[in-house]
Amino acid sequence: MTALDDVRPRGTRLPRPARRMQLLGAAQEVFVAQGYHAAAMDDIAERAGVSKPVLYQHFPGKLELYLALLDQHSEALVAAVRDALESTHDNKQRVTATMEAYFAFVDDEAGAFRLVFESDLTNEQAVRERVDRVTEQCAELVSRVIAEDTGLRGEESMLLAVGLVGMASVTARYWLAAAGSIPRSAAAQLVATLSWRGIRGFPRKDEPAG
Repeated sequence: MTALDDVRPRGTRLPRPARRMQLLGAAQEVFVAQGYHAAAMDDIAERAGVSKPVLYQHFPGKLELYLALLDQHSEALVAAVRDALESTHDNKQRVTATMEAYFAFVDDEAGAFRLVFESDLTNEQAVRERVDRVTEQCAELVSRVIAEDTGLRGEESMLLAVGLVGMASVTARYWLAAAGSIPRSAAAQLVATLSWRGIRGFPRKDEPAG
């Protein structure tokens, strides 16, 4: 029996917000397991234990359901990066916390990161825009800290920030795919150390020159 065969019982009445969350959870399992193109609304309804008309009451189509999930998890990642940056005023610790946020997002057993970073629907404009936006929003958060501390122009700060979040995303996904022996916290710390050794080369604007 597969995970998708382990369906939930039908007939349970839920408040609309709770039903929506249930449907999103079922859809996530199907999309992560099968990809967008292979997934069917029938599969999602069956996984949720509802009729297809109930599913369509909440989401008019498969794309709208996918986009709702993408928005949900994109917002979660942006919030995690924001929390990491606000968790301390020590910039070295900020770098570590940000890397840990990415590694934790990728390491979630539900596999939501695949919708954000490995979507098979990036030829769809609405999906592409959301995927690009989450990187841009995370980079903007990092960029503000860099600009405030270094006095670099916004364009320069943003370029550095994109490099940092790109490193976080790529290395976290590589670590997960490699399935090696490095614990998550140690892997995040390694990447944080590399990132910090680079970004600390830009002096704080309140430090004396020379």
